[in-house]
Amino acid sequence: MLLHSTISQSPPHPQPLSLSSSSSSLSNSINFLPGFRNSPLKRAQFSSLVIRNCSSSLYASNVYNYSTVDYEKKPGTTVAWKAIYKRISMMGNREKGSSSVLNQWENEGKTTTKWELCRLVKELRKYGRYKLALEVYDWMNNKPERFIMSPSDTAIQLDLISKVHGVSGAEDYFKNLEDDLIDNRVYGSLLNAYVHSRKKEKAESLLQEMKKKRYANHALPYNVMMTLYMNLKEYEKVEEFIQEMMQKEIDLDLYSYSIWISSRGSQGNVKKMEEVFERMKLDVNVKPNWTTYSTLSTVYIKLGEIEKAEDCLRMIENKITGRYRIPYHYLLSHYGSIGKKEEVERIWGTYKTVFPYIPNMGYHAVISSFIRMDEIEEAENLYEEWLLVKTTYDARIGNRLLGWYIRKGYLEKAESFFKEMLENGKANSSSWEIIGEGHIGNRRLSDALSCFQKALSHEESRFWKPKPVNIVSFLKICEEEKDEKSKEAFFKVLRDSGVFEDETFMSKLPSFKDDDYEEGDTFLNELQGSL
Repeated sequence: MLLHSTISQSPPHPQPLSLSSSSSSLSNSINFLPGFRNSPLKRAQFSSLVIRNCSSSLYASNVYNYSTVDYEKKPGTTVAWKAIYKRISMMGNREKGSSSVLNQWENEGKTTTKWELCRLVKELRKYGRYKLALEVYDWMNNKPERFIMSPSDTAIQLDLISKVHGVSGAEDYFKNLEDDLIDNRVYGSLLNAYVHSRKKEKAESLLQEMKKKRYANHALPYNVMMTLYMNLKEYEKVEEFIQEMMQKEIDLDLYSYSIWISSRGSQGNVKKMEEVFERMKLDVNVKPNWTTYSTLSTVYIKLGEIEKAEDCLRMIENKITGRYRIPYHYLLSHYGSIGKKEEVERIWGTYKTVFPYIPNMGYHAVISSFIRMDEIEEAENLYEEWLLVKTTYDARIGNRLLGWYIRKGYLEKAESFFKEMLENGKANSSSWEIIGEGHIGNRRLSDALSCFQKALSHEESRFWKPKPVNIVSFLKICEEEKDEKSKEAFFKVLRDSGVFEDETFMSKLPSFKDDDYEEGDTFLNELQGSL
């Protein structure tokens, strides 16, 4: 029996480092380790990695930023941060920001500790609410007599600034820091910002500076740079960095090997990829875990080595320890990718046996798997089951069905389903964009534009940007139809959604030149010209 209903507690597990916009098609991202994204293995691609551990690790949040927390957890403090987080989450007017909530909290005679506020920041970062998280730090910075900032705080703030204000904002912040607030973690945070926005030359220059300061004498900065080279498909640079680490006797860690495996696999060389895995098994300092086999299975699936992929999936099951849900999500996703319906059903059955409560992410994983196999009836049945047991409605799950209807050309069905979502008030910006995609497919620019405008007006639109493929498709039709009015209105949507301020997002647009759109550079020039 591969899966057991009684298992012990498992240790924390690595999560992915996304080097691209979360709202994008991820066409240029890599997927070499599983993580906790909204939908596991949305596409069978290779992705980068990171550990989320804001308490005492060199890794923090969803990025490599060397951030650690230099304060200790104190008893009796968990209730306050949860209450404040709830207030921030339920704000009717998000423009008021975190500071208004914190001010109101203290006006009520309540106080907060630094630990509570930093724990609040961690939770906000976890759900991508970077602006609100940065506002918490701004509030603390305005009270220097109460809150003393440390290098770890500085590293986290730099990471948040890079997400909210871009790389230039992070650079300005870094330049104005006092020396006692700068250490290897702060440099690492800036390095990650460069890598995230694919500033290759700046990242390479900063790494050299880190080497001079002896901040690069361990695997982490090398892993960060190798994720950049993976994204840029400069696989030879991955090999060079691995060799440099060996020459300098810098131990490869689990992630170094995972990057190396993925680099070899992305070049279609199964034999050389397996050589790395064999070397990894001989390394006494590294122990392959279920994520390793998930990495291998992802590569094997992409390369069509289905039997080997299935062997790895069985190893994932053998490696599951503790009441840990994430491996099940990946097993569901992997088996869905190779069309093994009976295995998806088996894993789902075991999952429900082990865990009496299945969170939204679990239903998202299994519904996505059936949709991937075009088993829409099963997906619809599970959706109805989920509606009966959910505690909160997650529009992302409904969007999976909505997207399938649109892709298959069932526009009437999609609009009917979408109407139900709207009646419940549960559609989000992405839901509107999916409907917009249907209109784009039918060359109905006016209807598509209306959907994008409604997506922008949604209360959660601050987390949304149109997909690059939709931007290019819409503009292409505008060109063909000579519809300047729609184009200008669409540019306003792009400006208001913050597309032009997002360097990482903008860097994705020319990539379509290599795919189906020869006009990639032309469109990019137009976009930049509209600033």
